[in-house]
Amino acid sequence: MSLIRRIAWDDTVLPFQLDRSDIRGRVARLDGVLDNVLAQHDYPPAIEALVAEATLLTAMIGQAIKLRWKLSLQVRGNGPVRIIATDYFAPREEGEPARIRAWASFDAERLDESKPPFEQLGEGYFAILIDQGPGTMPYQGITPIAGGSLSACAETYFAQSEQLPTRFALAFGESVTPGEASGWRAGGVMLQHMPQSQLVAREGGSGEGGLLQAADILSGDAAEDWNRANILLDTVDALELVGPGVTPTDLLVRLFHEEEPRVFDAQPVAFGCTCSEEKVRQSLSIYSARDIGTMTTEQGIVTADCQFCGAHYELDPATLGFEASEEARKAEDEGDKRH
Repeated sequence: MSLIRRIAWDDTVLPFQLDRSDIRGRVARLDGVLDNVLAQHDYPPAIEALVAEATLLTAMIGQAIKLRWKLSLQVRGNGPVRIIATDYFAPREEGEPARIRAWASFDAERLDESKPPFEQLGEGYFAILIDQGPGTMPYQGITPIAGGSLSACAETYFAQSEQLPTRFALAFGESVTPGEASGWRAGGVMLQHMPQSQLVAREGGSGEGGLLQAADILSGDAAEDWNRANILLDTVDALELVGPGVTPTDLLVRLFHEEEPRVFDAQPVAFGCTCSEEKVRQSLSIYSARDIGTMTTEQGIVTADCQFCGAHYELDPATLGFEASEEARKAEDEGDKRH
């Protein structure tokens, strides 16, 4: 195992294309990102697994969005696991890393560790939201939770909402190397058929609950190409996906050498949160002084905690809400500058 190899490929997403067919894809490797995401909370194993899978999916899906855009993935269920939420912040400039954060909400008393993590979501929905920035309307697509895994939910989402046949092969878990501290590793391959001018979208699909699948969309040569690429992807094993013994480029050659894989520039990713005191103040600016009073603690402060990174904020209630006096705000600003 080469340390140089690990440094070169960990926490990256490598886009590629299979030139023999209209199929594009991504290979992702996460380690430090996942460690940082999971270190923010003391999650039980079932929640760690769901957050790890959602983070890996977000890294691969998010790589396609443009500079400064934001992609959010949300899963909401009526089971013990209520919410899995991730955000992917595209690089602000070329060459910078993208940033990822993730968070989960669950009912610890209802959680059953003897059951598969995905079953603890119950019924609900899987959603992807893309925010293009100020002055634009965010795009959101929603599909029901279905398929037995978050990756299957994502495949259904792309087939149903975008009519893009999509396939994920993922592996993730806590890795223990003799003589080193344990840490999370995750890796995956995403395949996606390029948009077609003519699609065979049926009325009601062959998936769970009549949802669309790839077989309901593609036909002819496109279907043959897609099936061939998926058969090749089925030969991958978990150790090849998570690395670090096999680089993403070597993996692509092993899996798809007859499909003529062509790679593009890898996108580095890092853990990152965008919370700030300014954003907390902005979110509270819609409340009246009476509302702010109900949020004030016995110690005479208003507190807020970031669900993603755990940052803790303590604020003077006199400086919050739309009725806060300008004098109080200025005094608060001056105090911040002195500190």
